[in-house]
Amino acid sequence: MHDIRLIRDNPAGFDAGLARRGLEPLSADIAAQDAQWRSVATELQEGLARRNEASKAIGAAMGKGDTATAEALKAEVAALKTRMPELEAQEKALAEAVQTRLAAIPNLPAADVPEGPDETANVEEHRWGTPRRFNFEPQDHADFGPSLGLDFEAAAAMSGARFAALRGQMARLHRALAQFMLDTQSGSNGYTEVNPPLLVRDDAVYGTGQLPKFAEDLFRTTTGHWLIPTAEVSLTNLVREQILTEADLPIRFTALTPCFRSEAGAAGRDTRGYIRQHQFEKVELVAICTPEQAIDEHAHMVQSAQGILEALELPYRRVLLCSGDMGFSATKTFDLEVWLPSQGVYREISSISTCGEFQARRMNARYRPEGEKGTRFVHTLNGSGLAVGRTLVAVLENYQNEDGSVTVPAVLVPYMGGITKLAPQA
Repeated sequence: MHDIRLIRDNPAGFDAGLARRGLEPLSADIAAQDAQWRSVATELQEGLARRNEASKAIGAAMGKGDTATAEALKAEVAALKTRMPELEAQEKALAEAVQTRLAAIPNLPAADVPEGPDETANVEEHRWGTPRRFNFEPQDHADFGPSLGLDFEAAAAMSGARFAALRGQMARLHRALAQFMLDTQSGSNGYTEVNPPLLVRDDAVYGTGQLPKFAEDLFRTTTGHWLIPTAEVSLTNLVREQILTEADLPIRFTALTPCFRSEAGAAGRDTRGYIRQHQFEKVELVAICTPEQAIDEHAHMVQSAQGILEALELPYRRVLLCSGDMGFSATKTFDLEVWLPSQGVYREISSISTCGEFQARRMNARYRPEGEKGTRFVHTLNGSGLAVGRTLVAVLENYQNEDGSVTVPAVLVPYMGGITKLAPQA
């Protein structure tokens, strides 16, 4: 959510930020709506003040025996009482219209975000690891995964496309990855583990920016709850409508949860395999902090996600997203992309974003700086640490063997009960 005062004070700067997002200027239209709202709000406040003033004056006039003045004041009060409900309804509608307009506008890019229309303008900043050289033609996980327990057919029969069932050793490897990630983030990296709700109300998905614009990407129940598309929603909303103390910050949360996405905006993409599913698990990272702490928290979150890939010895690269490729709520985003041998490319496995006070305004999440009476909005950050399914794909493809087996990464062997290799099942 944008601060209407900043738009009033610096409309050119606001429109310049929108232009970097590839959007047309909006400050003039918003200013017109805002002016109409403030005009009615002013009339309402003046009317209420006059009504109170006139009501008091009636008694004074009656006390002086000035009946004519008293009657005139009574008529004025009666007219104001008739007018006030109309103004109140009008002011409420105009205020909601301004808020709805602001809620549909994405966050503005940070000054150091490269400008560009799409992923072609993203900037690679770092690479780690060297892609393995195979002495055989590496296979796509969708081809050799089924013999290891990655069952697409049975899942499709019961649930349709973009679902999978993991059996036996495959299910155990998936669980091992998830537990390793969660243990690392909640232990070494200082995030507090949370087991959050998977069903949330409108206010929660509005708070993190999924509503109102991206409703079609979500699943909704008959009770009106939303299935979370990411634990970012639940974790960030843990501080909604709260006033924190500065000493409490930064707060770091992590959670391993199922995530549910309709993938409405990804029709035709990654329809084969386990990369893009309607239901998947992810270890999410969320930080709540002061504006001054945000840069360090972003760096810490990036390192926390990179550390998982490095421990698994999976080659990856880090890219800084351009202004046209960032998510709705983000002001700056780094993507981590892992190497997939079957495709010969790096594919996204984590997005790590700082959102400024954009989400905090929507949630009314604030903190009280030490020594100050007033409050400020917190800054929020989120990222994957990591998406478990995509990490599973990366492990399968990078650790595959010519006989169809998969070597278990050394760091996962303790989580696998000593199993060092996944073998094809007859």
